[in-house]
Amino acid sequence: MDLQAAENRIKQLQQQLNQYNYEYYVLDQPSVQDSEYDQLMKELNDLEEQFPQLKTSDSPTQRVGGVALDSFAKVQHQSPMLSLANAFNESDLRDFDRKIRQAVGDDFSYVCELKIDGLAVSLHYEDGLFVQGATRGDGTIGEDITANLKTIRSIPLRLKENISLEVRGEAYMPKRSFEALNQKKEENGEEPFANPRNAAAGSLRQLDPRIAASRNLDIFLYALAGIRESSINSHSDGLSYLETLGLKVNQERRKCANIEEVLLFIENWTEKRPSLPYEIDGIVIKVDSLEQQERLGTTAKSPRWAIAYKFPAEEVVTTLKDIELSVGRTGVVTPTAILEPVRVAGSTVQRASLHNEDLIRERDIRIGDQVVVIKAGDIIPEVIKVLTEKRNGEEKEFSMPKNCPTCGSELVRLDGEVALRCINPKCDAQIREGLIHFVSRDAMNIEGLGEKVVSQLFEAEFIHDVADIYHLTYEQLIELERMGEKSVTNLLNAIKASKENSLEKLIFGLGIRHVGAKAAKTLAIYFETMDQLAKASREELTNINEIGEKMADSIVTFFEQDEVQELIFELKSVGVNMNYKGPKPLSPEENDSIFSGKTIVLTGKLENLTRNEAKERIEALGGNVSGSVSKKTHLVIAGEEAGSKLKKANDLGIEVWSEEKLLEELKRLEV
Repeated sequence: MDLQAAENRIKQLQQQLNQYNYEYYVLDQPSVQDSEYDQLMKELNDLEEQFPQLKTSDSPTQRVGGVALDSFAKVQHQSPMLSLANAFNESDLRDFDRKIRQAVGDDFSYVCELKIDGLAVSLHYEDGLFVQGATRGDGTIGEDITANLKTIRSIPLRLKENISLEVRGEAYMPKRSFEALNQKKEENGEEPFANPRNAAAGSLRQLDPRIAASRNLDIFLYALAGIRESSINSHSDGLSYLETLGLKVNQERRKCANIEEVLLFIENWTEKRPSLPYEIDGIVIKVDSLEQQERLGTTAKSPRWAIAYKFPAEEVVTTLKDIELSVGRTGVVTPTAILEPVRVAGSTVQRASLHNEDLIRERDIRIGDQVVVIKAGDIIPEVIKVLTEKRNGEEKEFSMPKNCPTCGSELVRLDGEVALRCINPKCDAQIREGLIHFVSRDAMNIEGLGEKVVSQLFEAEFIHDVADIYHLTYEQLIELERMGEKSVTNLLNAIKASKENSLEKLIFGLGIRHVGAKAAKTLAIYFETMDQLAKASREELTNINEIGEKMADSIVTFFEQDEVQELIFELKSVGVNMNYKGPKPLSPEENDSIFSGKTIVLTGKLENLTRNEAKERIEALGGNVSGSVSKKTHLVIAGEEAGSKLKKANDLGIEVWSEEKLLEELKRLEV
């Protein structure tokens, strides 16, 4: 076959196979037998091998290609990928509907769609060709996962029109694929995925596309971005247009004339939810008109014209077989229910936190009880009720021990706390949990050094404190289970890179009691160096907004310890950065905003802004929004039904604004 004939046949095969893919994976209406499809694919593959210059990026043979990546490149979204505000009941939905009517009147309609439980992604097409796919990330910057998205066969590599656009959707793992994957993991002695959402996200963040391809993912597209077709005036028109391009759109959607029809749609799918071949965790409700969407606008995080109704937590009954104890990094001893495995909200649950002894007594939880389990927010398993009427007399009451289950030290209950605590600083469980916290994402963010690897290193006595992490060698790491040469090299590089982190990461990683990630950044900005923070007095600390007396006492006590001073010295000696590297906030003199450097408290019911919207806009102008009124408060914004906070502000002589005054000032400053 000459070159011209090969080119013609390759084009014919590509078009034919792309059509068959569309029929099978998008329409679910295959028109050919698998054997015929496989034969045509083999012919195309052979021709492209023979004439490699004719191979194109949109060929069906390119679903899985190339070598594994070392890391994902960052992608800046052309427009933000916003999250949705949540509704949890009918009242929330009616409140949303009321705000829409206040803004646009009564002449509008909604579109209701199933909320797919997966990973939000963005697809870019240039002249009809799929050129890039990215994760949502933080909404502004995501990760380039193009190679992995190409393995999803319902994503066309070429659209039916040569058009440039960005389209957004939800990649997910069907229930059948999830069950098969977890069965395979269990057979291999690996930890199964908790739910299909985690499995889908984990699959799309594999550096080797062949792994993603083996997971049998799917996708539904739900939003058109980066294109303004004159014929598209509504969200529902946009979804129909996506279908004409060959993109997969969920068919279980409905246009609703009013909130009553929305509620009927929700009621219907609350009942039918288990029958779907994929997981959903709610219903998305959107104003249909694009012009009205534009008038309603967005907040910093979410559109005002859409909301996500979240299904109530699914309740199941199972047996509480035992109660185990674990010791956290601060010494708190937490009881955990060991359950007869049960399926809840898409995954199998075997453990649930019981929080503390008081909760066990309050709910009269006993070993052997039949209990009701939910997943709070469809994520965290929780025992909410005991079925006392099902007791047979064999159930056993549970009492917390007097000594630490790990080191044997006497447990104490500090004043004002409900938790029992081990106060032995050399308790192995606390040291191990502290190490896990130090390497976590919000702390030093050492990728590849997860809980299992830390546990292995600790048990092998390779690490005893966080400074030991920076002395790990190739020879030590290569001894660990499932650690190959490449994994070890990547981990050593990640450890080295963490030395350059800005100071706030280290402060948070050290695990100072009461100091969270936000407070760590506040401290880093204010003191700039670890040495300055370490010698700060209680008075100096309490003069900083956000740093209360309890936190200040904890910080001073922490740095007074000889062991801490030795640890800081050792971290310095191995080259861990001790300075703040981020931007300094504008001073009040540099920022003409009336909010700059001020502490503001919001109280009462705001009519035109949500509490989060007001908070975000004030903070964007340099203000600090606090939850309580004190002598440090500069301004209180009081909405309707403001109570004790308003009274305290008046008693302290603090300036009070109405919501109208706040809106006027925001409008002036945000121009």
